[in-house]
Amino acid sequence: MTQDIKRLRRIGWGVRGVFALGIAASLAGNVLHAADNPVSKAISAWSPLALLLAVELISRIPARRGPMSVARLGATAVIAGIAAWVSYWHMAGVAARYGETGASPYLLPFSVDGLIVVASISLVEIGGRLRALNEPAADAAPATEATVPAVPEPVTVAPLVEPEPAPAAPVTRAPAKRVTPRPASAEKVARAAAKLPGASVAEIAKKAGVSVSTARRHLPARVADASPFAPVPAETPDLIAA
Repeated sequence: MTQDIKRLRRIGWGVRGVFALGIAASLAGNVLHAADNPVSKAISAWSPLALLLAVELISRIPARRGPMSVARLGATAVIAGIAAWVSYWHMAGVAARYGETGASPYLLPFSVDGLIVVASISLVEIGGRLRALNEPAADAAPATEATVPAVPEPVTVAPLVEPEPAPAAPVTRAPAKRVTPRPASAEKVARAAAKLPGASVAEIAKKAGVSVSTARRHLPARVADASPFAPVPAETPDLIAA
């Protein structure tokens, strides 16, 4: 449909060119036949111009059925008849003046007026066909805009509830066996006594880095009862084992 509209519009412009050429020939004949003053030339040029305007109005404005449409067509026919009558005798007189003889001066105006009539009818026909092609497109446009595809309603999906993990069984641990560590001071005193055989309690305490009372507490009873400055015999395997 779009290609048909474009083609008809191109043809319409070509027909308007032909119509303008016929009007120009009729206008030239009328002006040449008129008296040599501006008023006479303007009066003689009016009939072709009136026909040109009437045909343009009919071809561009759509016609409706009724008395107004009939009146418009009748008025256009009257204007065309007046223009044809005036231009016919003007062009016949101009043709005779410029050397046409016999029947030529009387037949030549028919070619111009006939061209104008054919072009004007063609313009009216092309205008009607263009309006017929454009009206369905205009009617279909609102329908297309009004047709809105249905939008599906959103589906509500319940959230996935994960099951709660089962509580882990409590792990029963066996109570750890309590081991009473041997005091560090006792080990220090034992090592100091082993390194300093025959040393006094005070010397062992100084070597172990503990007090004299602590050293006496961790030494054997026989040594602890002795004087702090008395030498301590070397430890026996029984003392080391203890």
